[in-house]
Amino acid sequence: QVQLVESGGGLVQPGGSLRLACAASGFAFGSYPMSWYRQTPGKERELVAGVLSGSEGRNYQDYVMGRFTISRDNGKNTVYLQMNSLKPEDTAVYFCNVGYYRLLEGFAPWGPGTQVTVSS
Repeated sequence: QVQLVESGGGLVQPGGSLRLACAASGFAFGSYPMSWYRQTPGKERELVAGVLSGSEGRNYQDYVMGRFTISRDNGKNTVYLQMNSLKPEDTAVYFCNVGYYRLLEGFAPWGPGTQVTVSS
């Protein structure tokens, strides 16, 4: 059973940092690219960053470039998102899923996500 579980969110002040984690199970994690997405109420889920299976390549959306870093530990079946210099507009529920620039549709159900709130 393919499962994704995100953690690490919370309330942080503008300019602060958080590190999110996504634990994967039920598939050969080390063989697949992974991505982080985020969603705010009333908006579609949007891609944030992706990492290839062996970490040989990463991509970032413009709005997080230079502030966020995606990484993975294939031995722990976990993908991370280090978020620095957080802004109020980064407030969202963050999810991970399988894929690089595009979601691998139908492969993994969305996890519960983890709420990130950036506010003073």
